[in-house]
Amino acid sequence: MSRSRPIRPVGCHRAHPRCPGLRTSRAAARGFGLIAALTGAGMPRLADSGLLAARQAASWQGRRRDRFLADSSFSGVPGGVGSLSVNPDLEFVSKRAGRAPAELTRRDVARALLATPSGQALVALPELRREMEAAGNPLSPVFWESARRVLTSIETGAATVGDVQRWLETTGTEPMLLLRGHFVWADEEERGPVAAEMHERLVAYLEEQVAAGVIDPDRLVEEDLDARFAWEELQERWLDTPLPDGRVPSEAVLDEEDAELLAEQSEQEAYALEELRRILAELPEPPRPDAALHEAAVRLRAVLAEPGYPGDVLRACAGFDDEPAPEGDEELWLAVAAGIAGPISDLPESRDTLDEFTDLDGDLSPEDSTMASLCAIDYPDWLAAVTALARRGPGVLASPERIARLVAESEDVEVIGDLGDDLDGLADLDATESLFAAVTPLWRVLGIVDDNDVLTPLGWWGLPKALERSWS
Repeated sequence: MSRSRPIRPVGCHRAHPRCPGLRTSRAAARGFGLIAALTGAGMPRLADSGLLAARQAASWQGRRRDRFLADSSFSGVPGGVGSLSVNPDLEFVSKRAGRAPAELTRRDVARALLATPSGQALVALPELRREMEAAGNPLSPVFWESARRVLTSIETGAATVGDVQRWLETTGTEPMLLLRGHFVWADEEERGPVAAEMHERLVAYLEEQVAAGVIDPDRLVEEDLDARFAWEELQERWLDTPLPDGRVPSEAVLDEEDAELLAEQSEQEAYALEELRRILAELPEPPRPDAALHEAAVRLRAVLAEPGYPGDVLRACAGFDDEPAPEGDEELWLAVAAGIAGPISDLPESRDTLDEFTDLDGDLSPEDSTMASLCAIDYPDWLAAVTALARRGPGVLASPERIARLVAESEDVEVIGDLGDDLDGLADLDATESLFAAVTPLWRVLGIVDDNDVLTPLGWWGLPKALERSWS
């Protein structure tokens, strides 16, 4: 769930998703046609669970599609798309594309026109067409008429972002932003070196196909469905075909994006850990309640041995499906408590059938729903909740509703805007409460809170240690 007013540690960058199964998530989302059915209001955190990860990856990609294809008015600089107040003549187009006039493509011309205010582009369009004809590269009447229509629509304020993107794509050599296989190109300014390289390679490949007559841009302008399908299929095939150096373009791009995302996540995690340690250093060290710890460990071992909820979730959180559980009470308890704040592994894949995976209207299982919520809680929310409980000590109410209030009122995170002063603030509280509603039942199993959601001495002692362990 996204926040209309972000909460973050003071001085920290924006929150990033916790995504231990990111690659699996994206691959799963691509493999099962989910994008068409799912769109997201914001970037979700990807649950480390096959079903949830796929759905949330689809939601993330759907958000990017909506950003370009939503039927909302295009908003660029006043009077047009671009901000370059220059005359888009042949010299400008050629210089911008880095090609001789005779080698310019429709995409080169379209991008140059869109780089200038639409009014100027419209005025310059007839002369640019004559210059292109004189250079022996006339393009086609269909293209020039489509350019006039789109620029006029932009100038009058009728064009949508989707209209502009679709027109660019009808040049035949502008790659689709979102392909049927659910591969999504990042914004041009956000692409890393590998993504930029692969995008350029794909543009060059599409140019070859246009030159060979395999792609007919005029048919794309005319919205020929067969031509559009074939054009999309060429891109899908190219993205999944190894290059001479062995790299698969789609996988190379995702590898780069994964590395960037993990680096950003690590940066925020390091900052959150630093803040946590600073705050805890100012508080007294709680005594370890040995009897309560042993009792909780006995109960926890019994739960972990049982299939279903909550055992499956707790094993996945702690990573015990991949390695045996620790024998010591403290080590076992802290490993599981830390995993709740940062799940380590997937839910068992054997739980998901193909029908369940592709049923977008079906209800989520308790395990899937819980994992989704755990992975959606930001570092700042964990920081605010745990430090607030640590300051107040045993006996404080730790219900989901109370935690949401503690997060909103925390002095350890910066709240942008006043939560609770309007409907957006109430929605933020509801979102936090909903997420922590998945946490408190697990805390009860560990004895962090009692049956009335009141913080116990065991929770007071162990919760800060578990959070520090999770982020270390």
